[in-house]
Amino acid sequence: MIFSRDPRDVFDVIVQTQTGKEAFSELPACAYTGNSRKPPAASGPADARRPYAGCGGNQGGLAMDVRTLAEIPSWEWPSDAGTILLGVLRDAHGLEPDRALAARLAGDLVIMSDEMADVLLSIIQNDGEPQQVRERAAIALGPVLEEGDVQGFDDFEEVPITEETYRRIRKTLHTLFDEAGMPDEVRRRVLEASVRAPERWHARALRTAWAGDDNRWKATALFGMGFVAGFDEEILEALESPNPDLRYEAVVAAGRREIDGAWPYIEEIVESKPADKPLLLAAIDAAAGIRPEETRDLLQDLADSRDEEIAAAAEEAISMADALLTEGEEEEDEYEGEEGEEGEEDDEEDDEDDEDDEDDDR
Repeated sequence: MIFSRDPRDVFDVIVQTQTGKEAFSELPACAYTGNSRKPPAASGPADARRPYAGCGGNQGGLAMDVRTLAEIPSWEWPSDAGTILLGVLRDAHGLEPDRALAARLAGDLVIMSDEMADVLLSIIQNDGEPQQVRERAAIALGPVLEEGDVQGFDDFEEVPITEETYRRIRKTLHTLFDEAGMPDEVRRRVLEASVRAPERWHARALRTAWAGDDNRWKATALFGMGFVAGFDEEILEALESPNPDLRYEAVVAAGRREIDGAWPYIEEIVESKPADKPLLLAAIDAAAGIRPEETRDLLQDLADSRDEEIAAAAEEAISMADALLTEGEEEEDEYEGEEGEEGEEDDEEDDEDDEDDEDDDR
């Protein structure tokens, strides 16, 4: 299965950088110790950057705020990044934009933990919290739910939360979704997060959302259909929608579900090179999962695009398609090898039976 970019964060990324690229803060020299790394060059609009609060005297440690963390790739976050985010999330008197941003960053698996999950759950359940913060807190639980659903809990190092916490999140989100007084937007985000670890109740919720007239709920339904089987017809229908948001979600869902009937739409989007860049990137991502054997021919020109993000997405999709084809060939060879071994065993058994028959004749 191809895991496309998470559509829940597309808007945030555009707002944050306005360039489609990571935006880094310009850091003071004292923010780096020893020969760990050099400060990255600043990029992105000036108003999207905020410098470190300072280096202080805490044994060379970094003093930074949540906006600085947002401008640094999560794999370069300091070891206390989780503590920083927890502090912002727990500060009920903090700035709402900062707390909403902290909630979004808290969904990164790099810093997710049982404690972080509990804080996010408490925010979602608190009617006194700002709606935007509750929405972001709900969405933030999606990645770890998906990780738990895909990886399972046999290997304790794979998923950053315990199975007990995982089950508690699923149960709580289901309860919140069914709660009559839940704000509509928070409820919608609860569905978007919880569906990444599908349960039986999700199919009913998605059908209800899709049957309505509200395009926001229809978009949520399509997002969920990418994780829940049985909605191929609805996804194919949405690929012809004049609504750009619905069409985008349909492309992502078609890639996740590997719906072969969506291929003509994927070809059309890629070959037309639409001005809607997120739609094009979604189609590029979807191609490898739908028809890996045709992905290289379809995307080769885009791999040479002057747009670095489009070129990188095309190269990644081609690599994924090649990997899927190789994996398929290896599985086929393994299956044929097992069949051959079984055939040899059958021949040996037949030879033994023939020898027994000859002994009986004697």
